[in-house]
Amino acid sequence: MEQGDLYVSAEKLRAFCTEVLERLEVPHEDAEITARVLVEADLRGIDSHGVARLSRYVNGIQNGMMRPKAKPRIIHETPSTATIDADAGLGQPVSFNAMKLAMSKACEHFLGFVGVKNSNHFGIAGFYAMMALAEDMIGICTTNSEVLVVPTFAKDAILGTNPIAIAIPAGKERPFVLDMSTATVTRGKLEVYARLEKEIPPSWATDENGIATTNPTRVLQNIIKRAGGGLLPLGGSLEESGGHKGYGLALAVEIFSAVLPGALYANKVYPKNSEGKPLPSGLGHFFGAIRIDAFRSKEEFKHDMDDLIQRLKNSPKAAGADRIYIHGEKEFEKSEYLAKHGVPLNAKVAADLQSIGKQIGLSEPF
Repeated sequence: MEQGDLYVSAEKLRAFCTEVLERLEVPHEDAEITARVLVEADLRGIDSHGVARLSRYVNGIQNGMMRPKAKPRIIHETPSTATIDADAGLGQPVSFNAMKLAMSKACEHFLGFVGVKNSNHFGIAGFYAMMALAEDMIGICTTNSEVLVVPTFAKDAILGTNPIAIAIPAGKERPFVLDMSTATVTRGKLEVYARLEKEIPPSWATDENGIATTNPTRVLQNIIKRAGGGLLPLGGSLEESGGHKGYGLALAVEIFSAVLPGALYANKVYPKNSEGKPLPSGLGHFFGAIRIDAFRSKEEFKHDMDDLIQRLKNSPKAAGADRIYIHGEKEFEKSEYLAKHGVPLNAKVAADLQSIGKQIGLSEPF
């Protein structure tokens, strides 16, 4: 939250995003799902993937990259698995329904896994993994993404930030929710720093020569122009700092999300035609749902999850630290707070949303 932020209720933001998408011929249910995912990102403090991204979908629909009336279909299926062709539609609706399908298969067969091809950006991976929590299942979600990450020993980007999300229920404690990029930082985070005119740490990205830089605008411009450099994998640029491990995780996500369901991968994503016009991005996603009782009693598992979490949280703190967090805990707390007090919008984001609203005839979006 920054001084000068505009606070808007989650309900108003969801309604606004839904109406914008509907006016672009997105069916109501698909528009609502997309709006939910966007606002949930803001509520959880992941503003890099929140309503600030609405313009991405508006532009994608208007330039033909995203089909507003897409008709996803199952192209391969077994009792516990399926592959869906998203028909180049918005990533959120097909992902929501793919996770529902994975959960349905898990209900019947203990495990369910669904891959998606020919899709687009789907927002935060954690949203879909967390869907499984409602059924006391373990949820898994991965996706490949726009080429932004420079592999270990490389100069140019060839992989995406390729997030992984895992949601695991507990008993009295909050669920464990890991929702992380396999890069040191996401492009959205760089966009936030660029909007705020702040320098980035030198371990986040490299310039066109493969040299560390603190200038987020330079990195973003190089990404747009494909001029070289990009974001670094978890661990940075060196094996000594573990960069090859982040690179390996990103590559594993690329395989599960894209190669397995037959989506575009690596620098094949976000293709253009011979005239340079953007084509559908061709991204892939992977969703999994696992029933606890496929392995043991659900009650016993949740009891042990509580014990594990309590042991971690109650362990001795480092000097100056007063709390040990479990993954997802900060986001749950922020979501509860912002649901009551409103979502803070940076002035530039608010202006962008106002502009989108006026463009489609909504004179007073908020």
